Amino acid sequence: MVIATLAFYLFSAVAVVSGLMVVLSRNPVHSVLWLILTFFSAAGLFVLLGAEFVAMLLVIVYVGAVMVLFLFVVMMLDVDFAELKSGMSKYVRIGSLIGLVILVELVIATSAWVVAESAPDMRAAITPALEDVENTVALGQILYTQYVYLFQAAGIILLVAMIGAIVLTMRHRKDVKRQSIVGQIYRDADKAVEMRDVKPGQGL
Repeated sequence: MVIATLAFYLFSAVAVVSGLMVVLSRNPVHSVLWLILTFFSAAGLFVLLGAEFVAMLLVIVYVGAVMVLFLFVVMMLDVDFAELKSGMSKYVRIGSLIGLVILVELVIATSAWVVAESAPDMRAAITPALEDVENTVALGQILYTQYVYLFQAAGIILLVAMIGAIVLTMRHRKDVKRQSIVGQIYRDADKAVEMRDVKPGQGL
């Protein structure tokens, strides 16, 4: 139990510090690397909770795919971060005011937070014991049995958001040649190729 407690405080401290460094780092590549460390620490906390499947998903999906994609995008795109920071300096006052309001709200909410006596029993009633059901099976039962409609609704919302982002960012440029599938299907083969009789010594 002592080792588990020390591991919990270690992973928690690393997650908090690396999360702060994600925001405070000036180099975007360093921010991505700190975020990878944050995900590893969160995965360690999931392992301590007995959710090994969720921990592996966090490492494989986020660290192995999403963060690598972010790292390649940040390193390959020629982004002028000096210009971005100069534009951000215009909104420092309003941003600081909003951050202060959010901080005050969090302090008020946490100071009035009282843990109910029946909270541990209610949490234990939702999740079955690890000796009876594995965490992978329990997660599947919750997502695809008890909350299947909410899970599908969340997927539809994400799909609509992705389509909306594509529609809002798509720009039709007139100087770019685009493929016309209908025009290719209904083209006339006799008109598509033009035969010319090139005489010797003459070019096209």
